Amino acid sequence: MFNRDLPFWPGGWSDPSQQRQPKPRATGLTMVIDKGIGRTAFYDLMELAAPYIDIYKLGFGTSALYPAKFLKEKVEEAKNRNLHVMPGGTLFEIALCQSSPKAYIKQVKAIGFNAVEISDGTFTLSPEARKKAIGTAADAGLIVYSEFGKKAADFRAERDELLDTLEADLLAGASYVIVEARESGTVGVFDGKGKVETSFLLDIHNAAGSRANRLIWEAPQKEQQVALIQTFGADVNLGNIAGADILAVETLRRGLRGDTAVMMAERRAATCE
Repeated sequence: MFNRDLPFWPGGWSDPSQQRQPKPRATGLTMVIDKGIGRTAFYDLMELAAPYIDIYKLGFGTSALYPAKFLKEKVEEAKNRNLHVMPGGTLFEIALCQSSPKAYIKQVKAIGFNAVEISDGTFTLSPEARKKAIGTAADAGLIVYSEFGKKAADFRAERDELLDTLEADLLAGASYVIVEARESGTVGVFDGKGKVETSFLLDIHNAAGSRANRLIWEAPQKEQQVALIQTFGADVNLGNIAGADILAVETLRRGLRGDTAVMMAERRAATCE
């Protein structure tokens, strides 16, 4: 007999890395960005890939356009699959221009979300306003994912600014800080072609110390996912992953894909012929 909810293959085949932890995980998180998939595609994704997803984000302001019934269904199903589910940070920024953090958080809670993204990628927040928004959300019992960075095409992350934001946001009540890359993967720590300097990543990671595992790197492109996994290992936190790419990313983490298979074999001191 076999468990229909687990992979059919032997454990050493389904996870050659022998590093992946079951949910709930504190590291090795995968954040999906949902740009508006429908009912059938959503439930198919949950059935196939929910064990490999930790955070489910309804990107930008898409959740504001959902029929109320379907929005609540989507949120509840994600929670039933042990996911943190949240609206995109842009919706928070739009709401804040017209109202208050307290009013926005009240609406987020009423819909049923168990997490929220606090960002200022389009409309700048003062440090005091950012701290207040994070604290308001955390006090309401939501898991807070703050975001560092701007949506502008010429935005490039600065090491010290990122580290200062990481420290301040965690102190304010955020659980993780997402490093902006947009769905294009061409801002933040990436250049206009989506490339990144590994030495820059390592500098940030080393300077962050024990807080480094609270960073989530948006990495929508396969080459970026490979680079981050090769640099930090299978348990790096990755964000802005398309639903269709979830299993592909998980194979990279586990060494089930040529891009990382040799690296994972070497890390577990095994020989693959």
